[in-house]
Amino acid sequence: MSASRTVRRIAATALAAGSVVAVAAMPASADGGHGHGRHPSYSKVVLGDIQYDSPGRDDWSNWSLNREWVEVINTGRAAVDLDGWSLSDFNGNLYRFDDLRLAGRATVRIHTGRGRDTRHDVYQARRNYIWSNYADKATLRDNHGRTVDTHSWGYRR
Repeated sequence: MSASRTVRRIAATALAAGSVVAVAAMPASADGGHGHGRHPSYSKVVLGDIQYDSPGRDDWSNWSLNREWVEVINTGRAAVDLDGWSLSDFNGNLYRFDDLRLAGRATVRIHTGRGRDTRHDVYQARRNYIWSNYADKATLRDNHGRTVDTHSWGYRR
């Protein structure tokens, strides 16, 4: 085998291996969003972490309900008016944002229970858990009803 043929084979093998490494090293958001169903977004506002399984015993206390939450993050520099936006689960439980302006590069946490709304924490004032520990889907929609982001876990038929 000639030296140039060997060099070509080595180069082809290296390129193929590099492609595999590049695909494996892609950030999770490159697969459509954290590996959990994110839609291509026109918005800088996305879903962040979700604590769907309230730590500790599920005793339906307000303290326990508020340990179940969803984060909404503004990844852009400009503030976004979330008035009329909504967050829903697979079963259709709906929380509508009211009079909330999310600053640039800021996060707001939406708790299930009752509490006093601030810029960083808002409350749904529910008396029951919303998010299933086994399988559910959080959907964030803008004030026109367009899906901005989704996050799902577990398996639902």
